[in-house]
Amino acid sequence: MSALLSPESLQKIQRLDVRARMVVKGFLQGLHTSPFQGFSVQFSEHRRYNRGDDPKLIDWLVYAKTDKYYVKRFEAETNMIGYLVMDLSESMGFTESQSMTKFEYATCLAASLTYLMNMQQDPVGLITFDETLHAELPARSRRGHLGDVLSHLAKLKPTGKTNLPKSLTQLASMLKHHSLIMVFSDLWPSDDAGDDTSSSGNADLNASDLVADAISALARLKYAGHDVIVFHVLDEAEVTFPYDGPTQFVDAESGRSVSVDATGFREDYLAQLQALRDAYREGCNRLKIDYVPLDTSMPFDKALTQYLLQRQALA
Repeated sequence: MSALLSPESLQKIQRLDVRARMVVKGFLQGLHTSPFQGFSVQFSEHRRYNRGDDPKLIDWLVYAKTDKYYVKRFEAETNMIGYLVMDLSESMGFTESQSMTKFEYATCLAASLTYLMNMQQDPVGLITFDETLHAELPARSRRGHLGDVLSHLAKLKPTGKTNLPKSLTQLASMLKHHSLIMVFSDLWPSDDAGDDTSSSGNADLNASDLVADAISALARLKYAGHDVIVFHVLDEAEVTFPYDGPTQFVDAESGRSVSVDATGFREDYLAQLQALRDAYREGCNRLKIDYVPLDTSMPFDKALTQYLLQRQALA
């Protein structure tokens, strides 16, 4: 199934709604033969038992099937308001070794999650950001809203610069109801920080202050009572750095260029990339925010499974 849900295979399908439907169908089929059968129950009408819940609410039939404690969700819990938060920075349009750009990959994943939430009749809204926040579509669950979200997603284009901390801070101030916030971004530091460029034209990975600012902004969302998921989407070339010899890299957002000996630079680059990912992972873990690292070579059913693993770990 993973081969059918690879970015290369799905790139041949032009319609985003068809891509999303294929991903969700393949993902749910895979759940029936995986260790996560209980997820389908939890996702629809149950949630994990938490300390303080009345033990009388435990569903023992579900426990017999999953060996885990679940309770029936109350009426007010059954509809989770979700927001797709999409990074529109020009760096998201980068691709090197795959047919899908980071933005196309993120859009397909976002569409698949929208399809899943729509199956549960959960309201889903769409928000985008570059240097500031843009409210695109309000969260709704009415008939036809799935098509509105997917149509809007399909028309989005990554252009311009980005400011992740500012945009997330604006988002925390804007949302009034507890929601599921799904952030899709490459999380590269902005060029405004004055860093050097890297393989896809992004900022130097030694940007601990900017990472801290992003984590601080994510904390505002978490402390406001929102459930937050960060999908860190990178191109396969950004993860593997398949370059050799003298190579020139151009920043997608500022146009600045830098020439390096890629062979000698690879080890340092990969170490800094790992440090960046670790900084985001550790910051998110402290806040009990799901951090899901992805790259554009990963089949979409595997990407959703990675998300599920994170949800299981923090449940």
